[in-house]
Amino acid sequence: MHRIVLLICLVLGSWATSLSSREAANLSEAFITSVTLSSNGLSYYVVIALGDIKFRVSLDTASSDLWIMASSCSTSACQIAPRYPLSYESATYQAVNANTTDFVANYADGTGVTGFVAKESVHVSNLTVPNQAFALITDSNVTMTDDISGILGLGFPRISTINATSTNSTPFFPGLAQRGLLQYPLFGLSLTRNNTGTLSLGALDSSVVTNLSNVEWNPVVDFSPFSNESNSSSYYQWAVPLMSLSVNGTSVALSPSYPTVSANRSIAMFDVGTPGIYGPWADVSKLFASFASARLVDEAAGQWAVPCDSDITLSFTFGQRNFTLQPSDYLIGETSGDPGLCLTWPVALDPSPDGIDWQFGTPFMRTVYTIFSYGIDALEPPMIGLYSLGNATTPESTSFINSFFASASETVVTTLPNSLLLTPSATTPAYSLNTSVPAATGAIVQTALATSTYSPIFGAVTTVPDPAALNLSAIPLITPSPTVATYTVTDSAGIISTSVSHFSVPSIVLGAPPGWSSAGFTICAPMLPSILLSVAIPSLLSLLLRCTPLDLS
Repeated sequence: MHRIVLLICLVLGSWATSLSSREAANLSEAFITSVTLSSNGLSYYVVIALGDIKFRVSLDTASSDLWIMASSCSTSACQIAPRYPLSYESATYQAVNANTTDFVANYADGTGVTGFVAKESVHVSNLTVPNQAFALITDSNVTMTDDISGILGLGFPRISTINATSTNSTPFFPGLAQRGLLQYPLFGLSLTRNNTGTLSLGALDSSVVTNLSNVEWNPVVDFSPFSNESNSSSYYQWAVPLMSLSVNGTSVALSPSYPTVSANRSIAMFDVGTPGIYGPWADVSKLFASFASARLVDEAAGQWAVPCDSDITLSFTFGQRNFTLQPSDYLIGETSGDPGLCLTWPVALDPSPDGIDWQFGTPFMRTVYTIFSYGIDALEPPMIGLYSLGNATTPESTSFINSFFASASETVVTTLPNSLLLTPSATTPAYSLNTSVPAATGAIVQTALATSTYSPIFGAVTTVPDPAALNLSAIPLITPSPTVATYTVTDSAGIISTSVSHFSVPSIVLGAPPGWSSAGFTICAPMLPSILLSVAIPSLLSLLLRCTPLDLS
């Protein structure tokens, strides 16, 4: 995951829910909440509550743990964020081993957090999960802005630090699936360019997914164990095979980092916590060799630049479907050293010893609705569903690209090299997993997935299923309602008039219980829960985000 950051004040809408009889068989098991883009456009966060204390947390599908900064954390990174007040006696807080179970998380950029494990009731939308294990952070150099206080991981238990060190501490989403608390064990992410989106739990956002037969379902890759793990394969990351890559329709040969392990297929991970697209040097260098005037401008960072008037499309094939990126999807911004050149995704990385070749973060995920189906014990593997939101194959015009960057005001401070850089030769490290234990795409495992009380929709599939063979009508849907209402009135003279009504603007306090006078950190922020599917009449809310950071003791 990558961290993000600036304080913002925005007007946002929350989502209420409406449903038809087609959309929900069990009104208590599907939820939807607003997702907000951080002010610098690099991460998406939601509002949750721990007990009766609300926080913003960044979403991350490449980790599994929930952690929140605690009031005892005195580092500069903690001081700017709302923190869990340890002096408050929450009725739903439970200490774990007298707060002595350590939590440590380190990230690729050299930052990290430490703290201890505890349990608390967690509320997301109208969903309440009692006794959820999480970490309270007492030391951190992870910079959070936009009043973000932590991270909500949505990955598999295998990568959970808390689950490995504390009993009965299943991570948040796996716990929902294992206890059968959702209508179906899946979640969906809608990420948009206009700062908002949705996270749905147990159902798909039907305002986005309008044709289920157009979802491309991909079985997730099973991974062999590391040397210090049990002697069996299991699910590790939300990763699927990347079948092919093309530039303007011309195929670029992929070079998997560990072809004998991966059956000569490249493995791609989907991560909402990564604000970019990353691939191995071998693939990325061949990709940019197809661009006229492309330049490697930072060898250490693996960063290329291409002409800003590029009209080239990039297509990635998952399953049997191509997913196409336009220049406005993959161009990052103009370089300050040469306004005619734009930094671009993908960025090249050295091979990862776990065999994951590609990382598809938010620039790609904004072009699709991404569905993460958790799988069912002994019945069904995890699946990733991709629903294209555009996928036009005709390149965008130069005038559109120019207007796009003009409106975005994207200029990146860049020191361009005085001469052309040569593409380095990457060294492939030794594979870090135990290859004597077999692993396969779409493997059926007996434990750690959703409870077998669910009726499988996909079944035991190891390849991309034919949509015609699936009972797509069994996939639950949930509909967010708009935050405005339009009224059409005909007066006595027959004159028709139209008016638009915006609904009330509630606010919340982050990092402090209601009425908690000892907390000095008062922040007005949008309350972002959506209405549980059990409401009979759709509610409409409109929310104003206003941020006033103070100190929390």
